[in-house]
Amino acid sequence: MRRVLAVSVLTGLLLAGAGCADRNDDPFAVGFASPAPAATSPAPAPTATGDAGVCARAKQAGSAAVQTYVFKLAEMVRAGGTGDTSTAKAAERDAEAALAGWRDVLREQAGKASDPPLRTLLADLATEVGGLGTDVRSIDETEFDRLQQRLDELCPA
Repeated sequence: MRRVLAVSVLTGLLLAGAGCADRNDDPFAVGFASPAPAATSPAPAPTATGDAGVCARAKQAGSAAVQTYVFKLAEMVRAGGTGDTSTAKAAERDAEAALAGWRDVLREQAGKASDPPLRTLLADLATEVGGLGTDVRSIDETEFDRLQQRLDELCPA
């Protein structure tokens, strides 16, 4: 029961900004305080840093990863609660893979960013995301929120 509560709290924290995001009537859209553009956006909007493509890709990867991560964590907890260890382990691997993919995109975009503060921020976010795992008690949501707010400042949508 304690793990279910922890997953619920994590889900709330990760999705706190989703209520402010323009979800285009998609009730299942998951995003940060400023929504990520669609994968097919022809030209990303200008940003404070001038790195529109970098910002768009970083936010898009984050939105997709958070959605997968939260879904897989919930699946892991449900399976663990019923004693289905093979499903729980598979869900845990999938959740960790979602984070690893997000971390890799953040690192890639940090390398492409021309703005030094954005480059540093993306590298810091990659480090923070790389440190996340499936133990919700070990997540430093305060630091993660701080970095996410800074990304929203540098990459307004």
